[in-house]
Amino acid sequence: MHNNDENLKIISIDDIEKSSNKTLFYEYDGEITELEDCKIKAELELKSLGEYIEVKGTIEGKIKLECDRCLSKYDYDLDFTLDEMYAKNSLYEEYGQELELKSGQFVTDLNGAKEIDIYDLLYQSVILQLPNKKVCGINCNEGLFVSDDEMKIPDERMEVFKNIKIE
Repeated sequence: MHNNDENLKIISIDDIEKSSNKTLFYEYDGEITELEDCKIKAELELKSLGEYIEVKGTIEGKIKLECDRCLSKYDYDLDFTLDEMYAKNSLYEEYGQELELKSGQFVTDLNGAKEIDIYDLLYQSVILQLPNKKVCGINCNEGLFVSDDEMKIPDERMEVFKNIKIE
């Protein structure tokens, strides 16, 4: 299934269940409009595993970020794998107890919903891949250091300290 149509960003659980081997392949090639200049290509596999839906795949693309140091805009490459699990029914009601998750494993509770919002999944996945510290390059020094010439310029606010006598 290739997707650029607004209606195809939502996948029905029934469509997954009725597909061959209960597996549906999904491609997205487009923008994440909530993010500045973010274009991605995603190839996903949605598979029904009884009470769960597994979504695996790869996401590649570019996003425009602003450097935390010099504030210039730069392109950041995206290239990561996706591995998500969805519980078809409410985990709390279904099991009545906490579900222990293994390291790196996440389960999204659909609460009985009959569809998965793939666009929202892609948006959240891209957000989670962004670096905490956005730096345009290894040689970006803007804002980190004060040059020797800047140190020699007298600050008028400091004039009051010239007249203090220390005994």
